[in-house]
Amino acid sequence: MVTIDLSGQSKAAGGSVSLKGYLAEPPGEGPFPGVVMIHEAFGLDDVMRRQADRLATAGYLTLAVDLYSDGGARRCLVATMRSLLSGEGRAFTDVATAKEWLRNDDRCTGKVGVIGFCMGGAFALLAANDGFDAAAVNYGQLPRDLHDALQGACPVVANYGGKDRTLPGAAAKLDQALNSLGIEHDVKEFPTAGHAFMNDAPVGPKLLRPLTRVMGIKPDPASAPEAWRRIEEHFAKHLAG
Repeated sequence: MVTIDLSGQSKAAGGSVSLKGYLAEPPGEGPFPGVVMIHEAFGLDDVMRRQADRLATAGYLTLAVDLYSDGGARRCLVATMRSLLSGEGRAFTDVATAKEWLRNDDRCTGKVGVIGFCMGGAFALLAANDGFDAAAVNYGQLPRDLHDALQGACPVVANYGGKDRTLPGAAAKLDQALNSLGIEHDVKEFPTAGHAFMNDAPVGPKLLRPLTRVMGIKPDPASAPEAWRRIEEHFAKHLAG
């Protein structure tokens, strides 16, 4: 598990000047399918690194790209969210840079998926039509023009929480849009889960945690295993198969 410097490729493409990523490599001899992982709004912390490690254990060369490389969450969060809302900009360039880095690495088969959580889930959904072979969207915000944003998307698996007060009805809306476009997908809402339910520990500043608990933002060990199983089956079919 090492830090990867993507600065040269990213800067040349118009992305982050100091782009970094966390690479989690599977055990054994490759090549392996690749996965670009996009972190939550709080950044590429230890919880997110463990998510990358889990994907590597399942057999995927996983590059967790740090969208806050040029100054941390305080300096980069607003610009990253603006990029998300517009559907273009530096953050999307950084994700594309990570994808191409994996495709060009000798340890990768050339098949590359994208996965995201929270803010990263929203990015993964929008990146699903940008040359990825499969996408996993976990409690990601839906774009304003959902139908247009999903045109030409790769196969999608998505996990949402029924008790997520930040995204009411998102799973049903996403399922309907993917159905109408004829895109292969599997969307599920977990009744007992809230936002960030796949994390193995609470995230964010401790002062905010009472508020996040009230909003249903917390781990749900009862739902997370099935959500991970669905992702692994989806990636096995479209990346490893």
